[in-house]
Amino acid sequence: MNLTLKIWRQKNADTTGSVETYPISDVSPDMSFLEMLDVLNEQLINEGKEPVAFDHDCREGICGMCSLYINGQAHGPDREITTCQLHMRSFKDGDTITIEPWRAAGFPVVKDLVVDRGGFDRIMNAGGFVSVNTSGNTIDANAIPIPKADADEAFDAATSIGCGACVATCKNAAAMLFVSAKVSQLALLPQGKVEAADRVLNMVNQMELEGFGNCTNTGACEVECPKGISLDNIARMNREYLSASFTSK
Repeated sequence: MNLTLKIWRQKNADTTGSVETYPISDVSPDMSFLEMLDVLNEQLINEGKEPVAFDHDCREGICGMCSLYINGQAHGPDREITTCQLHMRSFKDGDTITIEPWRAAGFPVVKDLVVDRGGFDRIMNAGGFVSVNTSGNTIDANAIPIPKADADEAFDAATSIGCGACVATCKNAAAMLFVSAKVSQLALLPQGKVEAADRVLNMVNQMELEGFGNCTNTGACEVECPKGISLDNIARMNREYLSASFTSK
């Protein structure tokens, strides 16, 4: 396939970026999207030009690093996949493909297609964990009975990989789906209930400090999430937050 790529190029966080156009030829339909970018970068290097910076790690749909906005869609045209799982057979010969980084105040651009997603890390540091006393009194987790329905919901919430597609696709750049998944993951389990009130308050407050927007229940986040995280988690987080607001000192 012969394609035209329109890619956002930005030298660093302090400069103004712009879209640059690159023709690329002999692209195999069996290539992954990231392999196609690898071919482009090899071409640019051979021409003495600077390659396009983009994030990637496992290339197995697990880490969420491959966060690209492709033709106006987070992770591209397919559903419940990450960019590294997108293949070039999803496009046609002669297509023009526009590739951009996530667009959100909470995800500032570092360079080209790379954004700083440290805001998610700080939200997790604010409460996305369980404090455990390991002084010899630790109880085997399997010894605590958990209803299967609760366990299933907790596992479903835990599949969130924190890629940020929910933020990128939301008109308000809200991080509610990600935060609610992490709150739900622990709120549904007995090990997480001890710190539940402090957790939801701290994580939501940190989310607001990071500059993410508010949820207006459009539902685009669930549609574009590569792991299909449900909006039900946002409803659960809102209940947890309301309860904690009344009961916490």
